[in-house]
Amino acid sequence: MSESFPKLEKSGPVTEVVNESPSFDKIPILKSWPKDAGKFITFGMVSTKHPETNVRNLGVYRIQIIDSTHALMHWQKHKRGAAHYDILKEKDSKIEVAIIIGGEPATIFSAVAPVPEGLDKYLFAGIARKKGIKTVKCRTIDLEVPANAEMVLEGYVDSADIRNEGPFGDHTGFYTPQEPFPTFTLTGIMQRKNPIYLTTVVGKPILEDAYIGKVIERSFLPLIRMLHPEVVDFSMPPAGWFQGLAIVSIKKRYPGQAKKTMMGLWGMGQLALTKIIIVVDHDVNVHDMNEVIWAVTTKTDAARDTVIIDNAPTDTLDPASPRVNLGSKLGIDATQKTKEEGFEREIQEEVKVDTDTKKMVDSKWSSYGL
Repeated sequence: MSESFPKLEKSGPVTEVVNESPSFDKIPILKSWPKDAGKFITFGMVSTKHPETNVRNLGVYRIQIIDSTHALMHWQKHKRGAAHYDILKEKDSKIEVAIIIGGEPATIFSAVAPVPEGLDKYLFAGIARKKGIKTVKCRTIDLEVPANAEMVLEGYVDSADIRNEGPFGDHTGFYTPQEPFPTFTLTGIMQRKNPIYLTTVVGKPILEDAYIGKVIERSFLPLIRMLHPEVVDFSMPPAGWFQGLAIVSIKKRYPGQAKKTMMGLWGMGQLALTKIIIVVDHDVNVHDMNEVIWAVTTKTDAARDTVIIDNAPTDTLDPASPRVNLGSKLGIDATQKTKEEGFEREIQEEVKVDTDTKKMVDSKWSSYGL
């Protein structure tokens, strides 16, 4: 475990060039969609420190460029960077921030991963790569950043300087309308001699971010299973922009366990923002929508097996919620119901090919000429 902790170095690749007159102007920042408000940094890893514990966070938040040295930080209310900002603004209007461009895969993964609260993201990156990352000190702010980054934009976010951010074509497939967010002021730039600008384009799914989301889904299944042992598999389909829909299969042992699983998942970090959760039996492939639809339509009674929770947290980007950050959840229990759950009918037997016929056909398959 000790090998996973970050190690502070005097210099690194990202310190090869230190810009004394920082500006966004020479960075190839994209404007992705026709009605975007301007250019946006879409894959910047935003580094902050918890004002009381000094635990470091990395998060990916979109950043709208205003001019050569100012940008808008889209800190959604539920994100950890926004929590650091909220704590500090009660004492000081400014919080130091480093926007990190590029780096090792483990560091980038750490920035998008919903790790448990209180775990230092730099340490998590070291755990992911089985060796601690190297860090260097920023030049104009009191933060450490990954030494192998391509570029670091140093500055501060000022809670006293609020401006309208957006619109922006986001990963829901809709333009997020204008909303007030705090301003980032650029104070310094460190970079490699020939940096690569890491960015991404988001929009109506399925796009590039789908693959990152799938990696997170697979990586955090063991944690979900540790906290909820009944879980067999878990899927967040990219078409549901990940926060929109989750499908989970369980090995059900007692009445009402599907609803228990829903509630448990809604209580886990960023899964609190998931709009719809469908629970199916262990033998349903959660990654095959045909099987999921079959389970929902054959094992769900609308009155008995749906749960609606009103006035619950929602993703800031949800275009359907009646209010920003507040809406409702839908849970669908698509597991086979038992007598203990009030199912009074005989459970119908599923149609399956008998084993002997299957073996015979499989053994002769190559001779069929198909």
